[in-house]
Amino acid sequence: MTTRRSFLATLAAGAALPATGWAGLGAPVLLAAGRWPDGGFRIAGMDAGGGITFTTPLPERGHAAAAHPHRPLAVAFARRPGTFALVIDCTTGTVQARLTPPSGHHFYGHGTFSADDTLLFTTENAYELGQGRIGIWDTRDWSRIGAVDSGGTGPHDMALMPDGKSLVVANGGIETHPDSGRAKLNLATMRPNLTYLGLDGEILDRVELSDDLHRNSIRHLALAPDGTVAFAMQWQGDAAETPPLLGLHRRGAAPRLLAAPGPLHARLRGYAGSVALSQGAALVAITSPRGGVAHLFDIETGAFLHAHPMDDICGLAAAPDALVCTSGTGAVARITRDGAIHLKRHDCNWDNHLVPGPRA
Repeated sequence: MTTRRSFLATLAAGAALPATGWAGLGAPVLLAAGRWPDGGFRIAGMDAGGGITFTTPLPERGHAAAAHPHRPLAVAFARRPGTFALVIDCTTGTVQARLTPPSGHHFYGHGTFSADDTLLFTTENAYELGQGRIGIWDTRDWSRIGAVDSGGTGPHDMALMPDGKSLVVANGGIETHPDSGRAKLNLATMRPNLTYLGLDGEILDRVELSDDLHRNSIRHLALAPDGTVAFAMQWQGDAAETPPLLGLHRRGAAPRLLAAPGPLHARLRGYAGSVALSQGAALVAITSPRGGVAHLFDIETGAFLHAHPMDDICGLAAAPDALVCTSGTGAVARITRDGAIHLKRHDCNWDNHLVPGPRA
């Protein structure tokens, strides 16, 4: 009988497949969750100009989605501590399946597919144990194969590395339990990290920040083709302190932390909501809904380039020679080195993330 570990090991030995690109399949190029005027929650597809191509109702508030690497499908996740994930046809908006984590687990709002699309990986909290898990699902029938240790507490975001054979996990370090709502239970002892996992669950590398930054929760990720990981953080310490909220990491090197000059950085109020790299990986940006601003950096030099204000900005995704952002006011805009260009404003409140579909 094929075991979960042997199946995953076989998968890890396979080569990554090229992405087809959603636009050529008639699918949207961006996905975002939001709240609509009737009070209901939806996931929406958007075209390159910010126009809505479909909306699909969600049972509760959504967070992010995982875009299928080849077909116009996505899995929309509940916001922590939610327990639903919907498999959606992004050409029609129809729901094809619903995933539910096992008893004692909840989703953290993010996931990713394997390069050959046979597996879906989901960040989860095994909350009775206070341990992070990566759930593993067979995409042929959306059945659950099992789970592996995330390498830390509170795994939030996760991404497939460019080699197609490993994952990077943002273990935020924060212990929570549904009985306590969204309360953070271990701030004095939290230890966030980046963990690199083989697809069979083997821990390949684990990177922590210095002791004085142990309350800087590593939350969201973006990847460059050369394997550089950009990570956004959320400070859980004294509000008067202003530690860096953006980091860059390559395996084998120490993390590189970036921040705007003092007063500009302080405006973020300790909170980076999303991170993204431009398609050419020349630019990296973070957004802060608390500060109402996006900060743009040169990824090679780490130099701060610009601050772009926008009320309640948070969602962020790559676009050619630019980035696209969304806000809680319903706005959609492009961000370049020179400024922000308004695209659309919709009658909704966009949630935290903007997810790009695969490009051709």
